[in-house]
Amino acid sequence: MKAGSGKSTAGFGRLWAAQTTSSLGDGVTHAALPLLALTLTRDPMTLAAVTAAGTLPWLLFGVLGGALVDRWDRRRTMWVTDAARAVLLGAAAAAAVLDVLSIPLLAAVAFLLGVGGLFFDTAATAYLPDLLRRDPALLERANSRLRGAQTAMSGFAGPPAGSALLTFGRAFPLLADAVSFLVSAVLVRSLPAMPRPAPDVRESLLRQARAGASYVFRNRLLLGLALRPAVGNIAFLAVETVLALFAHERLGIDTYGFGLLLTAEATGGLLGAGIASFLGRRLGTGTALTCTAAAEGLAILGLAAAPNAYVAGLALAVCGVGMGATMVLGPSLRQAIVPAHLMGRVASTSRMLAMCAAPVGAVVGGWLATAYDVRAPLYAAGALLLSMTAVTASMTTNRRVEAALRAVAPNRREDAAREPVAARS
Repeated sequence: MKAGSGKSTAGFGRLWAAQTTSSLGDGVTHAALPLLALTLTRDPMTLAAVTAAGTLPWLLFGVLGGALVDRWDRRRTMWVTDAARAVLLGAAAAAAVLDVLSIPLLAAVAFLLGVGGLFFDTAATAYLPDLLRRDPALLERANSRLRGAQTAMSGFAGPPAGSALLTFGRAFPLLADAVSFLVSAVLVRSLPAMPRPAPDVRESLLRQARAGASYVFRNRLLLGLALRPAVGNIAFLAVETVLALFAHERLGIDTYGFGLLLTAEATGGLLGAGIASFLGRRLGTGTALTCTAAAEGLAILGLAAAPNAYVAGLALAVCGVGMGATMVLGPSLRQAIVPAHLMGRVASTSRMLAMCAAPVGAVVGGWLATAYDVRAPLYAAGALLLSMTAVTASMTTNRRVEAALRAVAPNRREDAAREPVAARS
C-alpha cells in the first residue's frame, strides 16, 4: 500500500507485522505441542485430548466472545490478549525447565491459547475494517497479505522451526512462541485507536450474542458466506482424518513424501491468497467465490481418484488455491458490509459454525473409511463441497454482493470524510 493516509497505512503495516510474527510463533507451537505431549504419553486418546482442548473455546463460547469484543476496545483487546499469551507460554516454559510438564498442564495451555486466539482473531477481524474504513478493495488487498503471511509463517516456517527448537530442549519452542506474542503485543499497542459505536451495556451479554447470530442467519449473503467454511470444514476434516493413511496405502508415499504433499497444498494456498483480488475484480466477488468453491470440490474428487503421488499433489495444490482465495474474498466482503457494532459477533458466529462442523467431518471420515474404503471419505467430501457450492451459489451472487456494498456506501463516505484513506496498492 502506498502512502496516502499515513495513519492507516502505517497502522496496517504494524498490524501485518504483528500477525506475521504471531503466526510464526503459532506454527512453532503447532508442531511442538503435540511432540511435547508425545514425550509424556503414547495413548492416542490422550494425545487427541490435548489437540482438542485448543478448539473448545470456540465451541463453548464463541458467540459470547464476539459479544464481549463488540463491547471492548479492539486494539486493547488484541495487545492485552497477546501479552497474556506470552506470560502463559513463559510459565509453560518454566514448567518444562523444572521438569513438571504434564498432560493436564499441556491441555490447559492449549485451551487458554485457544481462548486468546478467540479474542485476538475476533478483535483483529473487527479492527481491520475500522482501520481501512471498510473500503472493499483495500480490505481484499490487506486480507490477501495477512493470509499469505499466515500461510507462510504457520504453514512453512513455523512447524520445522518448532521441531528443530525442540531438539535443544522442551522449553525452547514455548519460549520462542512467547517472544512472538510479546513482539506482537508491542506492535499492536502502537496501532492507532479507532472510534466505534458505544454498545448498549444495559442489554444482557447473552441477548447481544443472540442478536449477532440472528443477524447472520437472517441475511442470505452472510449466511452463504458462513455456510461455505462450515460445510467445507466437514469435508476437509473428513479428508484430513484419512489423508495420511490414503497416502501410505494407496499412493505409496513415505513420511517425507507426505510432508511434501502437505507443502503442495500450502503452496496453492499462498497462490490463492495472492490472486484473490484479481479474481474478485475480473469475475465479481460472488462469482469468484462460487468458482473457488467449485474448484475445491473438483480438486478433492481428483485427489480421491489420483493414481499416484504427483496427481494427488496437483489436486491438493488446486484445492489450496481455492481455499486461499476463498479465505481472502469471504472475510473481506463480510468486513465491508457488516456494521461496526456487530462485527465481532458476526465474525465469531461464522467462525464458531466452522469450528463446530470440524469434529463432524472427522467422525464421518473415520466411519466411511472403516465401513467402505479409504477413498470413500474423499469422494464423499468432494461431492459435499460441490453440493454446498450449488446451494450457496444463489446466496452469494454478484447482484447480492453489489446491493450489499451499495447499502453501506454512504457510511463509507462519511468515514472517508472524517479521515480520508488514500492507501492503495
